[in-house]
Amino acid sequence: MNLAPVQALARVGPAAALLLAVTACTDDPPPPSSPRPASPQASTAPAATTPTGRTTAMNIRLTLDGHPVAATLNDSPTARDLAAQLPLTLSLRDLNQAEKIADLPRKLSTSGAPEGADPEVGDLAYYAPWNQLATYYRDAPYAAGLVIVGHMADGGAEQLATADEITIEAAP
Repeated sequence: MNLAPVQALARVGPAAALLLAVTACTDDPPPPSSPRPASPQASTAPAATTPTGRTTAMNIRLTLDGHPVAATLNDSPTARDLAAQLPLTLSLRDLNQAEKIADLPRKLSTSGAPEGADPEVGDLAYYAPWNQLATYYRDAPYAAGLVIVGHMADGGAEQLATADEITIEAAP
C-alpha cells in the first residue's frame, strides 16, 4: 500500500475550520449553519478496510454531543481534502429523518469522484452541490453529487440520530 497520501496528511499546515454537514437528498437547500473555528490536526494511522470493503486512509474520532465515536476516512481526494481541515466542530441539522447535515467553509475536491453514491447507514459523505458534509443514521437513496468519504464504527449511527453537534478530529 502506498503511504505517501497518508504521510502527506501528516505534513499539512494550519487549515481553516471545517463544518460537518450531512448531505441533502432534496432539491431545496437547507438553511446555513454557523461554523466554529478550530485548530488543524492530521494522523498517519495505517490504512484499514471497513466491513463494506472500502479502503480507509485515516482514523478519525467523532464526538457527538460529548460521546466519542471511532470513524475512518477513505483514501479519496475528497476525503484527503476534508482531513486537511481537521479538527472541526459543527452544528448539525436533521434532513429527511435519515441524515445530519452541516455547511462546509469551502468546497472540497471531487477529483476522480463518481457521479453520485448510494449511502449506507454510518457513512460520512460530501454533497458537492450544496458544499455539505453528511452523516447517515438511516438508509437513504442514491444521490447525484454525493461522494462517500468515510464510515463510522458500529454504534455511531445511533448516537448521530439525536446529536446536535459534532466534532471531527484525527484519532489520537
